[in-house]
Amino acid sequence: MEIHTSFLPKVLVALVFLATAGAVEPGKNAIPATPAAKQNSVAPSTPSPADALERPTDVEQDEEIIAEQKEAADTAKVARPVSSDPVQLYGWQEKVKVGDMVDTMVAKLDTGATTSSLHAENQQIFERDGKKWVKFVVKDPSKPDSKRFDMEAPLTRTVLIKEPGGESVRRNVVRLTFLIGERSIKSEFTLNNRNNMTCPILIGRSTIQVLGWVDPSRTYLADDKILR
Repeated sequence: MEIHTSFLPKVLVALVFLATAGAVEPGKNAIPATPAAKQNSVAPSTPSPADALERPTDVEQDEEIIAEQKEAADTAKVARPVSSDPVQLYGWQEKVKVGDMVDTMVAKLDTGATTSSLHAENQQIFERDGKKWVKFVVKDPSKPDSKRFDMEAPLTRTVLIKEPGGESVRRNVVRLTFLIGERSIKSEFTLNNRNNMTCPILIGRSTIQVLGWVDPSRTYLADDKILR
């Protein structure tokens, strides 16, 4: 097929004209964005201080659990010397007297609890000689006719405890002397509402390791003075 070269310049000029006519110079003759396009190009917003305050914070950890975990880690596989001295045996329930009590109350010896606990009502913090004290009433909530014992003790510390419902509360801790059998021991007690507990008094692991051994299948062995 024969091509007439005389037409080539005209064709090239036409192609260049079409190319330049369709181009848009940057910043000029640009097609404006539609409202819908503007709405779809909204930048992500940052949370306001009010939104940050409404976010749930981490729940405070139970201080007793933290102490228990540390104790477990510190005492894991620790070699202890075996003593030939006889050790007294106690039941999982024993009768005790706390402070100046005239009558005994039933206490549960619980190796699953770190600190001992005492049912206390009407707690009041006051100052004596520049130090904080706690005034409270001790009774057995399971007995409607239980005697009430008014007690006072220096405030040792407070501890954060998580209740079964998940709420964390502060409890007062005091050091009290209690009598079990013929042994008198001073121990820390958290002052607590033990209305729904088996016993008004709980003897925890930190005190049991000073007392002796616990037989979980028997009760009220303190007066029998059983030694192992």
